[in-house]
Amino acid sequence: MAKQTTKKRSKGPVKKKPPAKNTIALIYDFDGTLSPRNMQEYAFLPKIGMDPGKFWSEVSKLSIEREAEPLITYMHLMYQIAKDKNIEIKRDDLVAQGRDVEFCPGVEKWFGLMEAYVKKQSSGLVNVRHYLVSSGLKEIVEGTKIYPHFHNVFASEYFFDAYGLPYPKRVITDTSKTQYLFRINKGVEDVNLSINSHMPEKDRPIPFSQMIYFGDGETDVPSMAVTRQNNGFAIAVYPKEKPADICKELFKVGRVDFYAEADYTKGSDLHLRTCLLIDKILSDIKVREEKEKL
Repeated sequence: MAKQTTKKRSKGPVKKKPPAKNTIALIYDFDGTLSPRNMQEYAFLPKIGMDPGKFWSEVSKLSIEREAEPLITYMHLMYQIAKDKNIEIKRDDLVAQGRDVEFCPGVEKWFGLMEAYVKKQSSGLVNVRHYLVSSGLKEIVEGTKIYPHFHNVFASEYFFDAYGLPYPKRVITDTSKTQYLFRINKGVEDVNLSINSHMPEKDRPIPFSQMIYFGDGETDVPSMAVTRQNNGFAIAVYPKEKPADICKELFKVGRVDFYAEADYTKGSDLHLRTCLLIDKILSDIKVREEKEKL
């Protein structure tokens, strides 16, 4: 009698373990949010002898006349004026100009402050990543004191080898900022890779519900809206010398969870309100993890 063999059952495909989702993303605009003024106003415009008010007025006028994108217009006009005045400004010069950028109170210590708070409140089980999403210049940001604190910086950039005059390589507008929120959400931070493919929520490493977006006004509305529509949070800030009217209106119409003066020092309204949102995020993480045990 032939020996009967038992066929081994296939265990089926190995299930991919979903990401731990133990990261909170703090995402910032730059001009008017971390710095009181536009970054170009600290060194670049003085170097080419341009009054900031006059420069931005010229940008607005030219973009309307030429029906051009205002951000591309400002990036072009900066170097066109420099060329007309025989002032050469290379990439290294832009990076060096970052040293002159000033920050709102407490910004330089803010990043460590938030990391220490999350570590303490979560017993070290949750970490923080800081991201910058700005229509300003990445080259200038790279030269600032706070650049090393960012996990990634998404900002406008130049090509520096074209026709003797730099021209925009990447331009980040108010609406295109939202693309980078999804990159953070999906963990696809290489800008050369597409984010259009479907990715199930369970596979996304940083849920929107673990994001807080910081911005200073109407140019941040698309990012604030996308973040909050996906269960994340947004805070509007205003520099001390400017009125809070825009931030109050954003709060009134439900665009943001809180607003506060752009004072990042420990114990400020901004610090306390950010901690409240972090506490909520940490609580929701604990609830989710407890449900996953069932």
